[in-house]
Amino acid sequence: MTLRVTPKAAANRIGGLAVDAEGAPALKVGVTAPPDKGKANAAVVRLLAKEWGLAKSDLEIIQGEASRSKSLLIRGDGMVLMQRLRQWCLDKGHK
Repeated sequence: MTLRVTPKAAANRIGGLAVDAEGAPALKVGVTAPPDKGKANAAVVRLLAKEWGLAKSDLEIIQGEASRSKSLLIRGDGMVLMQRLRQWCLDKGHK
């Protein structure tokens, strides 16, 4: 999954989808942590794990550790993950 992260945001939150320069979708995530020594990346993993009901160990930033654009690996059963994320989107009003 592609993320667009804003460190030092006003609040920890998931802000919906953004489109990058090439037209690819990315999930917008804001965290209050600064981009210092991996603090913002750790905050992103904590936030997403809590929101999606996953273990932090199931999520890993695999690309873009020092960039606002990041690739997130989500471990687990693909069908179960899709159901969980689909339900999360419905609960949050995202389509």
